[in-house]
Amino acid sequence: MKTITKFKVKVADEEDIKFVPQILEEIEISAKERGTGIARRSVSYVEDKIREKKAIIAFSDEGEWAGFCYIETWSNKEYVANSGLIVAHKFRKDGLAKQIKHKAFSYSRECYPDAKIFGLTTGLAVMKINSELGYRPVPYSELTQDDVFWKGCQTCVNYDILKTKERKNCLCTGMLFDPKWQGEKKKEEPVDEQKFFSKFKKIKKLIWKK
Repeated sequence: MKTITKFKVKVADEEDIKFVPQILEEIEISAKERGTGIARRSVSYVEDKIREKKAIIAFSDEGEWAGFCYIETWSNKEYVANSGLIVAHKFRKDGLAKQIKHKAFSYSRECYPDAKIFGLTTGLAVMKINSELGYRPVPYSELTQDDVFWKGCQTCVNYDILKTKERKNCLCTGMLFDPKWQGEKKKEEPVDEQKFFSKFKKIKKLIWKK
């Protein structure tokens, strides 16, 4: 029986800057393994996010670095992105990605209560977590149009596809949470994973054709 690891998930502070090389190395390895798009960030960029209190970091109960993501604001803080989600290989399949996403989401809502929160992902597991948080799949036209954000995609292996599609879509699925949706009534039902993944594949196909 696998031992369940407990994690401490918190807002990163300057003492955590020493883990940046390890974080970036893990992102690089993951990008090569997946063969899909992961935008790279420089050491200084990630360090600045930590100094600005715009990063979430996780440690195991033994104090070992386990996961990370950072927060970005766009279009005069109208949009917020929870980006760069990474979990160390050793702690994958322990549910840590979900814990980090939930922490980043709640912290973003606390800091920017009126902002729309969005993300781009190729991972169905991340899509499921986003859906549980209230995100919806949307066309890229519903995301920030800030050129600086899209410039960050240049380090992704799929950037040529994004350019060819005139920034209307790519291999990533765009997902958005709008605070205004909270007033809508929604019946809470258990998530049927088979139906969930089937739904996202259909939506992705429709968006891709546009």
